[in-house]
Amino acid sequence: MPAEDSRYEAVRSRDARFDGVFFFAVETTGIYCRPSCPAVPPRRHNVRFFATAAAAQGAGFRACRRCRPDAVPGSPDWNVRADVVGRAMRLIGDGVVDREGVAGLATRLGYSARQVQRQLTAELGAGPVALARAQRAHTARVLLQTTGMPVTEIAFASGFASVRQFNDTIRAVYAATPSALRATAPGGTRPAHQGTGTSAGIPLRLAHRGPYQAGPVFDLLRREAVAGIEEVTGPPGRRVYRRTLRLPYGTGIVAVGERTGAPRNRTGGWLDARLHLTDPRDLTTAAQRLRRLFDLDADPYAVDARLGADPRLAPLVTARPGLRAPGAADPAELAVRALAGRAEAERLVQAYGKTLDAPCGTLTHLFPEPGALAEAEPRSTPGALAAALADGTVRLDPGADRDDAEQALLAVPGIDLRTAAEIRARALGDPDVAPPGTDTPDSWRPWRTYAVHHLRTADAARAPGADGSAGTRLP
Repeated sequence: MPAEDSRYEAVRSRDARFDGVFFFAVETTGIYCRPSCPAVPPRRHNVRFFATAAAAQGAGFRACRRCRPDAVPGSPDWNVRADVVGRAMRLIGDGVVDREGVAGLATRLGYSARQVQRQLTAELGAGPVALARAQRAHTARVLLQTTGMPVTEIAFASGFASVRQFNDTIRAVYAATPSALRATAPGGTRPAHQGTGTSAGIPLRLAHRGPYQAGPVFDLLRREAVAGIEEVTGPPGRRVYRRTLRLPYGTGIVAVGERTGAPRNRTGGWLDARLHLTDPRDLTTAAQRLRRLFDLDADPYAVDARLGADPRLAPLVTARPGLRAPGAADPAELAVRALAGRAEAERLVQAYGKTLDAPCGTLTHLFPEPGALAEAEPRSTPGALAAALADGTVRLDPGADRDDAEQALLAVPGIDLRTAAEIRARALGDPDVAPPGTDTPDSWRPWRTYAVHHLRTADAARAPGADGSAGTRLP
């Protein structure tokens, strides 16, 4: 098949652009890899291709220990697509199957469990249970190799229902026992095995494909930072972004560092992160929310190729290859902040935000829950939005239908077209949003959100004194 021949050429050339887009397996070794695996490329007739790691695992292949295919960026398709498969993959990434089961996933999507199973299996080669299982295995590997948590605690923290299920999965995916996998921690940084081992936080490398313009992202986060829940410290090139998170099982304080030199890395790289979680079961969800905030699963090659062909944008793309469109770590929080503005958001945090049991420096609070804010200020504009978020009238979770969410937002008093567009771009991660009144030709589709960020970043560079106090609005 021509498509598979093209994929094989990507494997032969070890093309990192396709890491996470597909996986290949070698029948003679029983191993599956990412396209950029440094091993000698196998012969074409021994290779099989899979859309997901779960599909490769389901076919009996185990993960390559050399290229670690479970650590690749996610497929950019799941951010772009608005259909049921794309929405389902975003929800699975957020841990919904582990928390609510396939029935809960189906309910959120508005389909029957059988329909969801059929569509995912037909397109991706694996159903929701298998996809969630692959994700749990990756979480378990991270905890085994970066913390000193006992193996039995890791089993349940990763989302497994039993230690036996955990052991069987690790053996099937990695061809090793959990203890043996822990002993292969890279870099000789094997953790001590006593205690929980998480007091220093869980270190992660958040992978991205292609070049990554970290500077503009950290500039934006610094301008937007809401005191009490966020901060950006350090000089340009070595900044650290820290924030608090409300998570399904507990709370967290996360930190992500800016990597000097990352923008010119044409093949990919990572951002260093450290997660302090009150409950390690939140690891997968917290990591996925950081990925959405920093837009790490984007395809900069496709974005730059389309936008770079436009004479107006070409100089901007050349100057900033791989520019990202930051999303949101907490969609409901982002929506309230977009409506209220930064100063009002800081007031809401101090008035109604929950104080952390263990504050860390300037990070002292969680952003107010929608229900608490709606009850405290029922007559305010942010209170009206919070009420709609609390009762489900407005849904902004990763599986929300973007068109339905925008219409529901516009029905909330005080939300205009511009604010709704901003929330759609940031909270829902829509890559193709054009704020009203912005000149965005159809030739920029489906990447108009990125085009707008190029224009805004160029404007910010010409006005470095801007403090972003107007909130998070797109231009």
